[in-house]
Amino acid sequence: MNVFTIGFTKTTAERFFGRLGDAGVRRVVDVRLNNRSQLAGFAKRDDLKFFLRALGGIDYVHEPVLAPTQDILDALKKDKGPWEDYERAFLALMRERRIEEKLDPGLFDSGCLLCSEDKPHHCHRRLVVEYLTEAWPESDLQVVHL
Repeated sequence: MNVFTIGFTKTTAERFFGRLGDAGVRRVVDVRLNNRSQLAGFAKRDDLKFFLRALGGIDYVHEPVLAPTQDILDALKKDKGPWEDYERAFLALMRERRIEEKLDPGLFDSGCLLCSEDKPHHCHRRLVVEYLTEAWPESDLQVVHL
């Protein structure tokens, strides 16, 4: 089962929506804590939902259970904490929330986790798919970072 990840910063709307369409994404799973971001006009919740449907027939769902808490996010962004501390805290949060029990693997079939970071290396969307890949070995998740 293919699951994709994508960030919307440092790209154009044309390139962003083009990558989703070219990959065959059927659903965007928004994993942002704040999905009304001003970082890119096309990525605000209501506008994004409209553009996904109109341009690609792609569904949109917001899954805040896959987002960091404000405290965890602030420790990284505002306090400029190390990535390793963020990763440790976020993974502990995923375990505490027991996301693997709350979500259906089918949600991720041809789904794409959306966050703001342009690259997955230091982004929680990568941590989410790695966590779920381990938690759901029978789902055979194949991760593709767009």
